[in-house]
Amino acid sequence: MRTVTRARTIRHALALRAVRRPGLIALAAVAGPGVLAGLSDDDPAGITTYSILGADFGYKLLWVLLLSTVALAVFHELGARMGCVTGRGIAGLIRDRYGHRTAVSAAAVLLVANVGTTCAEFAGVAAASELAGISRYASVPVAAALVSTLVVRGGFKRVEHIFLLLATVFVTYFASGILAHPHWSAAAHGLVVPSLPLRRHALLVATATVGTTLAPWGLAFIQSYAVDKRLRPQDLALERVDVLAGAVMTGVIGFFIVIACAATLHAHHRSVNDAADAAAALRPLAGDLASTLFAIGLLGAALLAAAILPLSTAYSVSEALGREARIEAPVRSEPVFYGTYGFVVVVGALVVLAPGAPLVPILFLTQAINAVLLIPLLGFVALLARDRSLLGEHAAGALGTAVTVALALLITATTVGLGVLLIR
Repeated sequence: MRTVTRARTIRHALALRAVRRPGLIALAAVAGPGVLAGLSDDDPAGITTYSILGADFGYKLLWVLLLSTVALAVFHELGARMGCVTGRGIAGLIRDRYGHRTAVSAAAVLLVANVGTTCAEFAGVAAASELAGISRYASVPVAAALVSTLVVRGGFKRVEHIFLLLATVFVTYFASGILAHPHWSAAAHGLVVPSLPLRRHALLVATATVGTTLAPWGLAFIQSYAVDKRLRPQDLALERVDVLAGAVMTGVIGFFIVIACAATLHAHHRSVNDAADAAAALRPLAGDLASTLFAIGLLGAALLAAAILPLSTAYSVSEALGREARIEAPVRSEPVFYGTYGFVVVVGALVVLAPGAPLVPILFLTQAINAVLLIPLLGFVALLARDRSLLGEHAAGALGTAVTVALALLITATTVGLGVLLIR
């Protein structure tokens, strides 16, 4: 059987022979990994986390969102760069550089993080359907079957196009944020002036914001997806545009969710205990239709992320075990890839279907766990990105390394600070 390295090498060599495409056509051909990885962070867990941030703290913690968005752009660019240059996903590179055991350990961390976040995506499906009066016991199995069929039977281009179409649901929050008449000067102050009450809840919200914006699965997904899309070093300039666009859209959507909730829920001293509370932020836009509009947006975001999260996990586990990882590979030839995908979907759905499963805590707390599990992955990305034997001229220089390390240390400090407050 062909080894993964040989398969990647052949595919990458063929890609390098292709004729470069001009202008917008080239950008359209390259676009996808950055936008999808970015917008999928604005999933139900992200919407819930940003809603809690705005409802509980108003505009004060917007700087955490800004910092997380900058980190998202930096680390996703590194992931896309490594995928384009090496033709390998993050787990595959860890396997090559640090051995099988280290790669399996890294994949295990991603598996835990991704299963937890997949639970959050199906919790989003359940919350959206219950707003519409449909039981989670009907909606969640249908959603699980739908996303599985999409990926297994859809084909790469069709899957990507449907993913991008689902991402359009976020437009609702742009309008709601503006129509809520937020305090724009307070929002600007919250973006640029750091302020963090040294309380458990504030640090938990800040940590969850980091974990939902710069999620572990996103780092793995963007690199593996760039490889699966057969991008090459010549595509790097355009792929950076794709990554930056995805990061900016993620941050802007999060910003409008926060200010919509700050101007509505926080102004009336309301918190977010369920999906109906979060839907209240859309009332300036939709009035009595707020719950319906929120349910539609939440469902679209959930389906997008519920398809991508297991896909990211399947990439990582397959790469760690030295297997090929491709959407278009036949199911029988890649049992590890599709088996992992199915496992994550089934476990995520079953957890949410457990009687009495608390939807908002699942959506919110999994993101704080993400921030903890993110730390070792950031270390691997920082080490691999500066490896000249691996990336050659595309390796991170002194400035890039300094920025990467500084962001990783800030994220680590926030997470450690939460741990200290929790055990006191």
